[in-house]
Amino acid sequence: MASRPVFIPTLAGAQLTHERSFEFNWSSGFAESQKKKNVVALHNAAKRAGLENVLEISTKSDVEVGRRLSAFSLRINLQGFQYPLESVYQGSKVFERQGPFPEIFEFQPREAKRFIREIDAGNLVGFELETKRFPLSPKNAYYDWLYIRALAGHSEWIAANIDYDGYTDIEFNPEKQVNCQARAFAELKSLSARSELEQAVGDFDYFASRLSPI
Repeated sequence: MASRPVFIPTLAGAQLTHERSFEFNWSSGFAESQKKKNVVALHNAAKRAGLENVLEISTKSDVEVGRRLSAFSLRINLQGFQYPLESVYQGSKVFERQGPFPEIFEFQPREAKRFIREIDAGNLVGFELETKRFPLSPKNAYYDWLYIRALAGHSEWIAANIDYDGYTDIEFNPEKQVNCQARAFAELKSLSARSELEQAVGDFDYFASRLSPI
């Protein structure tokens, strides 16, 4: 058995999202077919609890828009240039002895992640992008902010065309990881519905203040 969360946008109240976790039979293995089985099992568990319509946001989604919303598929505009979102996240990292690494913004996401894994620069101390420093806390704030910033220009299309009860990322294990693209997308939906998206994209501190602690 495994337990994984579904992230649900909220339209009112202090929290941007509501998280509900569901247990299901886990299909082990690294094959894509096994991961897709887990998506189906998680969504079926959510459906039994009343969440009829759930979108998987990852490269393992069986819906094209779910795959396109994966952080590995998105690109972010920086000073007129488009870069892979995941590569910008990795290249923004600042360690005790090195960083940031804007030279890897153009790398493919897996190459950027490998570059960061292989350096020996001490502990992560923050992030830096466009000469501005960003803190490590809230833990998911910088990643989520980059994600919603990448999609903000498509917010009207998203509001009109993507309407699900909740969002999942089968690769996300809350016991081992902090960043989750499904959570970030649910936050975007909530901010858009509350007419706060523009302010959140333009002001990192405001966005961070809207997040629940992890």
